[in-house]
Amino acid sequence: MKEIIKKSLEKSFSYTTYRNLVSVLLSQGKATGNNQSEVLTHYSEINEVRMNRLDKTIIITDEVKAKLSGLQSSYIWLVISEGWCGDAAQILPIINKMAELSQKIDLRIVFRDENEQLMNQFLTNGGKAIPKLIIIEEETLEILDHWGPRPEGASKLISCYKATYGIVDEIAKTELQKWYLHDKGVSTQKEIIEKTKEIELKNVV
Repeated sequence: MKEIIKKSLEKSFSYTTYRNLVSVLLSQGKATGNNQSEVLTHYSEINEVRMNRLDKTIIITDEVKAKLSGLQSSYIWLVISEGWCGDAAQILPIINKMAELSQKIDLRIVFRDENEQLMNQFLTNGGKAIPKLIIIEEETLEILDHWGPRPEGASKLISCYKATYGIVDEIAKTELQKWYLHDKGVSTQKEIIEKTKEIELKNVV
């Protein structure tokens, strides 16, 4: 597993580089990933606007800031993503803002389709759902925990919709985006920092 992590980290990007790569592809009329279509490019364009807005408006709560400042160990936060993914567009700006507040966190991002071996280790109900955040001990590259593809409330919304209607259609996606807008990133912040603090508690002798 460590070899998979090493190989993925070699192909990883900073948040800024990731954003730039997605933007360059869009300027060429392309989306990230192995599959190309007008639909995926359209989603990527929407996500570009969404992430630009969130980069400016996301606020990390005081509680999360305090916990970030109190981290004892150093971590790599490795995120599996793609530019066309709506959930990634909502979540990556939050993860980036959190990482920026702590010198103990090194945020790295990889594209799902370019890192199949890694993605296959973190499937959700057998599917390659993204984004996936993998929390890694920086020195040893030990995988400590993972999170994603959505905060609990968003996952429940989609699960209930699918159970009722049998599909996840555009209406479901619209409701999901409304959920994210109302939540303002608070659930994502809380769930990720709690996982990180639980890791630190386990390491207390």
